[in-house]
Amino acid sequence: MGHQQGTIANTQTGKMALKTITKVAVLSAISVIVMLFEIPLPFAPGFYKVDLSEVVVMIGTLAMGVVPGIFIELIKVLLNLLINGTITAGVGELANFVIGCSYIVPAALIYRHRKTLKTAIVGMSVGTVSITIVGALMNLFVLLPAYSALAGMPLDTLVGMGTAVNPAITNVATLVLFATVPFNLLKGVVSSVLVLLLYKRLSPILHR
Repeated sequence: MGHQQGTIANTQTGKMALKTITKVAVLSAISVIVMLFEIPLPFAPGFYKVDLSEVVVMIGTLAMGVVPGIFIELIKVLLNLLINGTITAGVGELANFVIGCSYIVPAALIYRHRKTLKTAIVGMSVGTVSITIVGALMNLFVLLPAYSALAGMPLDTLVGMGTAVNPAITNVATLVLFATVPFNLLKGVVSSVLVLLLYKRLSPILHR
């Protein structure tokens, strides 16, 4: 009897794992499709474009947990690299993965202890602050220098693109302060609002 129960338990665990993998794969594919639709911003140079793929990743993370969410983020970034390629030779994808995780992980860790609307709002608010800070640091020390070096474009040229849309941008630090920071702050706020609007409708499907 004990052996039979163990077999049944293992079978059920295997089915659950397969369902989780399937959900991760589907959500990763959807997030990549959403990622293809980029929106330019009037206050930032043209290489800053908002996509709403983190909405899909966050919904999956809140529904299934931190680890599946990280895998959705990772697969999304890798698929986008295969589809679009990159001028930053993978450096940008690594940075975007870290930035994406800085948004979903704090939110999921806060939400999992008490799954209520309030903790979801608190979690995504913390995630929005996190993505703003981490995004600024990654752009300042990784993304902008990598883009400049691999594209053969001096940092002053990137700064000049920022100055063209905002005269307050005069160096790399102000480019990050007046373009990167509001970019990631806006992305976090908009993504969080959309998650709040969509999660209740979609979570029953993900919890089946």
